[in-house]
Order: sequence, then structure tokens, then C-alpha cells
Amino acid sequence: MRCHRSTLSKRTQSWLCACVVALGVGIVANPRAQTTPQQRSPSDEDTANQSATFRAGVTLVRTDVIVRDENGMFVPDLTPDDFRIEEDGVPQEIASLVLVHGGRVFNQLTPPAPVQEGIILPTRQVANNTAGRIIIFFVDALHLQPEITPKVRHFIKEVADILVHEGDLVGLISNGATANAVDLTYNRAQLYSAVDHIIGSGFSPRDLITTMQEGPNGPAELAWRAHRAFWTVNLLIENLESIVDRRKVLIYVSTGYDLNPFALQRLYRDNRPDRDLRDRPLDLADGAGFAPDLFDPIGRVERQGAVFADGELTGELNELTRAANRANTTFYTMDPRGLISAPDLDYDVPFDAWREHMSTTRSSLRSLAELTGGISIVNTNNFDALLRQIDAETSDYYVVGFYTDNPDPTNRTRQLAVSVNRDGAAVQSRTSYTFSRTGVHTP
Repeated sequence: MRCHRSTLSKRTQSWLCACVVALGVGIVANPRAQTTPQQRSPSDEDTANQSATFRAGVTLVRTDVIVRDENGMFVPDLTPDDFRIEEDGVPQEIASLVLVHGGRVFNQLTPPAPVQEGIILPTRQVANNTAGRIIIFFVDALHLQPEITPKVRHFIKEVADILVHEGDLVGLISNGATANAVDLTYNRAQLYSAVDHIIGSGFSPRDLITTMQEGPNGPAELAWRAHRAFWTVNLLIENLESIVDRRKVLIYVSTGYDLNPFALQRLYRDNRPDRDLRDRPLDLADGAGFAPDLFDPIGRVERQGAVFADGELTGELNELTRAANRANTTFYTMDPRGLISAPDLDYDVPFDAWREHMSTTRSSLRSLAELTGGISIVNTNNFDALLRQIDAETSDYYVVGFYTDNPDPTNRTRQLAVSVNRDGAAVQSRTSYTFSRTGVHTP
């Protein structure tokens, strides 16, 4: 729990630094594409035309795009002229285009190099990059119950067997009491070895009711655990932001988030300390032992702090997805428990309260995936079919880039619309991106 806060922080930062070293120069195969231009001059344009053209934007925005025909097959022969990108309804000029088909990388169009003051040196040759995708597993052990640890380990290995191929860089980071990490590597054996040391340390529904200490917005421990998970992922995304023209996939393994679960049952516990929760697990409707306004909707919500807890969770989820979109990183969220239709008998919690808790946790995972262009695998046992769909999405895609022509720094969140001039083609891409609060954006 809290005693592992400093350990997690040091390990996380060490792992992230090691990732940058492991990636090296090879991950960014084109040195011209990894630097965001700061200033452009007329001499940078086509000198053959002997005419100066000024570019309004200086920020290169990249987004992954998947194009399939009416039969669901990937369309691999598109050119820059086939794409149309609109930012807030304004068409943008395509500045870069990378095709990845079957794991092989084809650079069709690269952005021009930024202007460097002083002596102009020849472009340095860079070794060819053999990395395909960047696949990182984040195992949120703080939200995985200890009793499902064997199932979690088996699940992660199954996911890796299907998704990770030769040429993919893979890494892992987990939190909790046994927090560990695997530097980005081509060796899956290192990943499997680390998975065997993962131990869940999440709370059961009974723990959430009987042991949680109340705060102004719900149990403080739950808020801290959720924040630590989001902080770890956000730090990871910040380091992925410098990697360009590669599919960056985050496999997010967790049971989801609810900052104020079983609030009514905890109120019953606090108001009737002389009664065991098991004596009245289901019948709370008469309000015995409670204040008269408890079951008034406004008074009940106000006393439980549900509004503040839900708002805090929504705010953190939105901030995390905005960071992922800036880094062009897709979340695939997965609940290893599979299909759950009813709580275990020993949980002894009201069914309606349990169902509401499950809905909130699952919705948090779905939001993380949907807002970053990914897929969520929750409340289902159909793992293989969905994993193979994820594998197809991350093996065949385009990376399209453009220089935004809107210089307004106050317009941080901008809508994106991507289309192609192919009849019957279906386009999948992110629908928005958000500049960081510092104004620096280099996805």
C-alpha cells in the first residue's frame, strides 16, 4: 500500500530511463521526423520554383489511421493524395505518411528537416530500424485482487503469445507490493519471467465496505491507488511521446476504478457499529439507524460525496487520455476476470450495489480505450477473437502527419476528421488531440 510509494516511484523512473536507452537511435529511423520545427524560412521551400512559401504551423501532428475496404480487408496502396485530414473543420496539408503493412515499414512521405542556425553539416546516416510495434504491458496490481493472481499471470502470457511478434519491442511495468519492470526488449522470455512475480493487492467488495476509512470524497485509499496508477501510466506516456512513426500500444490490465463504491453500505456500517454487516446485507430500504434525509436523492448524494468522487475520477481519466492522444498511443484495456454475472457468495453484498460498482469500474476501462482509439476487453470470455482483432489493427496501419495551421495556443483541444477517397472504405482514427499545458506537442 502506501509503504511502497517511494519504491514504485524509483522503479518506475528507472524503468522509463532504461526504455529511452533501449530505444536508442534506431527507434526513430528518420532524424528529420523526430524534431518539431521551431522556425521556417523561405529558403526551406522548393528552391526550384524560386518562390517563397510560408507555413503557418510549426507543430507536426501525427495520428494512426486504419483503412479497410467493404470486405474488412486493409487497404495498403493509399498515397498522400488519397487522404484528407480536417482539424476543427479546416483541411490540412499532408506532411508525412508512413505505411506499416504486415509489420513492415514503408516511408512514403517524410517531413522536411527543420532549419538549423550556424554551420550546415551533411545528414548523418542512421542504421535501419528493425522495430515493428512498441507494445507495453501495464499491470495495475493495486486493482487486482490477490485470489485472481494465477488467472492474471496466465492471461498476460496468453495476450503476449497472440500479440507480440518477431520484430516487436515489448516491455512491462506493474505497481503494487511486488512492483517490477521489464525494459523494452525483443525477448519475450524476459516478459514471461516478470509476469510470474506479479501479485495482486486489490480490495474485495467486503474489504471496500468493512475496512475503508472515509474521506470527504469517499475512501482516501482508493483515490490514492487510482492516482498512483494514472501517474505511472502518464509518466510512461511522456517518454513514449518522443517515438514517432511507430504503432505504440499500451496493454492496460486492471479491474477498473470506482472511487466511492458501496457508499450506502459503508454508511450503514458507520451508523450501526453494533450490527454486523452480514446481519443486514440486503435490506437497507427502511433506513433504520440513519438520518431522515439519507434516502432523499439530494441529501444522500451530498452526504456520500459521490459527486466529488465521480468528478475526480472523470477528470483524471480525461487527462490521461489527452496525454495518450498527444503521444499517439493507443490503450487496449483488459479485465482478466472475464465474464462475471454475479458476485461470489462469500462477498455478501447487495446485488444492486455490486452491479453499480461493476458498471462504474467497467466504464472506466471502456473510456480509456475508446477515447484513445483502442478496444476494451471487459465482461467477456471471448478473448481470442478480440485479441486477434487487436493484432490486426496494430499490424496494418498508416501514420499520417500534418502541420497544424492554427497558431492559437488557447485552443488546446482540437477535433480531427480523417477520410480517404476510396469508395466503400472505412476509416478508423482518433477524433481529437490536446496540446499539453506547456504548449509543447510532438507526437
